[in-house]
Amino acid sequence: MAQSGGNKKVQPHIIEEWTGKIFTSFCIVLLVVTIFSMVYFVSTRGLSTFFQDGISIGQIFGSTEWRPDGVPPVFGALPFILGSFSTSILAAVIAAPLSICAALFMVEIMPKFGKKFLLPVIELLAGIPSVVYGFVGLSVIVPFYRDIFPGQGLGIFAGATVLSIMILPTITSIATDAITALPPGLKEGSYALGATRWQTLWRTVLPTTMPSLLTGVVLGMARAFGEALAVQMVIGNAPHIPRSLFESTSTLTSVITLSMGNTAMGTTQNNVLWTLALILMLMTFVFVFIVRGLERRAKR
Repeated sequence: MAQSGGNKKVQPHIIEEWTGKIFTSFCIVLLVVTIFSMVYFVSTRGLSTFFQDGISIGQIFGSTEWRPDGVPPVFGALPFILGSFSTSILAAVIAAPLSICAALFMVEIMPKFGKKFLLPVIELLAGIPSVVYGFVGLSVIVPFYRDIFPGQGLGIFAGATVLSIMILPTITSIATDAITALPPGLKEGSYALGATRWQTLWRTVLPTTMPSLLTGVVLGMARAFGEALAVQMVIGNAPHIPRSLFESTSTLTSVITLSMGNTAMGTTQNNVLWTLALILMLMTFVFVFIVRGLERRAKR
């Protein structure tokens, strides 16, 4: 009787365990199928530009002319590719020092004030919609640059400024977690050897956390590279390579969002836009591989 009672108690736990395994397995399979379906769909649409429409890779990546309504049409995506890379890299250059210095201030210099006031404020920036960033950039940053620098204020520098504010929470959060996770004995040993606070931060904290800090910078660049609406509002959307940071240009995301609704599925221009989307997806994979490499380096 005791044994049968024990079997009755064990039976519900076995059912719950198998239910959990089946549910988690279903979620994993659904996630994998969704990812591969997206990759397959974007890849087939994007590659049809070369195999179905006969457009060469050199024209897409080497030409600077974008005339989809011309006779014959020309689809040179080099200005958009350079625009995406230039705004993302410049945004990371602007945001990375500010984010790392903010993380050092909140963790090492004034932790009580930083964690109580600054960290919540910085985290609030991540929840602001991108259209608000774009509108603020169009209303404040563009007129400010127009009054100081030559041009209309629209261009790479305006787009990079807006993006730097958008990626600031991402880099700051990762940098704060990395610095907080340092063993206390590491800094105490530096102080015991007679190092000052600045020497400890510069020669001990930053070199030790550098892989994690670079991970935050790369993730920030990945977000900046895929941002569309905020950049579209302040960059000018001109399909040419600018001669300065204060001339209008365009990005991959901007040309896709502006042109996709005006094309018919299966046309050459529509397929070219899918090719640009494929480039964005491949660049996202590159950023993910870089982050994985930095994480392995950090574990060592």
